[in-house]
Amino acid sequence: PGDTYGVLPRPCRALVLLNPRSGAGRALEDFQAVVQPMLAEADIATTVFVTERPHHAHEKVRDEDLSQWDTLVVMSGDGLLYEVVNGLMERPDWEDAMKKPLCILPGGSGNALAASINHYAGNDQVAKKKLLLNCTFILCKGLHTQMDLVSLSTASGRRLFSFLGFGWGFISDVDIDSEKYRCLGNARFTLGTLQCLAKLRVYQGRLSYLPLVPEQGNPPASRDPQVPATNGKAGRTVPPAGTEVPEALPADSLLVPLSQPVPAHWTVVPEEEFVTVYAIYQSHLGTNLLMAPAAGLHDGCIHLFYLRAGISRVALLKIFLAMARGTHLDLNCPHLRYVPVRAFRLEPRAATGIMTVDGEALACESIQG
Repeated sequence: PGDTYGVLPRPCRALVLLNPRSGAGRALEDFQAVVQPMLAEADIATTVFVTERPHHAHEKVRDEDLSQWDTLVVMSGDGLLYEVVNGLMERPDWEDAMKKPLCILPGGSGNALAASINHYAGNDQVAKKKLLLNCTFILCKGLHTQMDLVSLSTASGRRLFSFLGFGWGFISDVDIDSEKYRCLGNARFTLGTLQCLAKLRVYQGRLSYLPLVPEQGNPPASRDPQVPATNGKAGRTVPPAGTEVPEALPADSLLVPLSQPVPAHWTVVPEEEFVTVYAIYQSHLGTNLLMAPAAGLHDGCIHLFYLRAGISRVALLKIFLAMARGTHLDLNCPHLRYVPVRAFRLEPRAATGIMTVDGEALACESIQG
């Protein structure tokens, strides 16, 4: 309800960016056997670009003339779409390039966005070939709508754009530590979870957030904080006529610099010892993990979860088993907290633990989004 849709033209031209090594290494084979015949029936002509190294897709979409295609299709895990999104955001014409419809076809291990879109479409939770069929059918129908991105800024000055989630601690440990079991496909996460449970770690840091709805005791935040305006356009400098410069990236209007304290209307979490912190913007963390059942593609919300230190291994395992059905909050675990937010900041006390954005590892440092 409330969503507005565009529709791809017929016939349609698609650039397919495919990582042949993602997941269990079957992406190219599955594309040729399952996807290509369906697209041919739907009058979608494909140009297949097979990536050969990390950042290959990033460079392709950053530098290529994209006007020859009607849609960009990513056949891989979430990591390749992260490359594509950030490559598009580095283009001088990023604002126009980001209007190009994007499609995700599950070819990786986690396939969180594919599982989320399958969920939003009202389909049953499925995995592997069934999920690929469902997502290909969505592409064949050609309907497209908007999706939120989260802008992340790090203490070292990086600016990243994320479509799925940011994590620190247990969940990120599982994600990265299980990379060595990539050949197992989705089963790698089960093995990784058991290993990380055995050596359960605690991480120290300060977590702050701007709640979606003002919390008791906090003054209400201004809906649209003031952004410096230049030539009448908020946060954007208008160049003199006749000069060509990259379009300025959108201003982080909800955030103050990391060197400054968070504003008074933010909430600072009193605890500073965590097992995990995860900010997710889609429903699924993986094909079988319904982490944020209330999430939507463009709900303007970051769904923030954090687990405080002191939780037992048994209780932690119960949470992840219940997450398969999206019922983990019904356990009323006193260590698990969920809050819908508009912005967050995480300041680790030491550079320990793995941070991830959309499943890709980051250096451990202060970050906000």
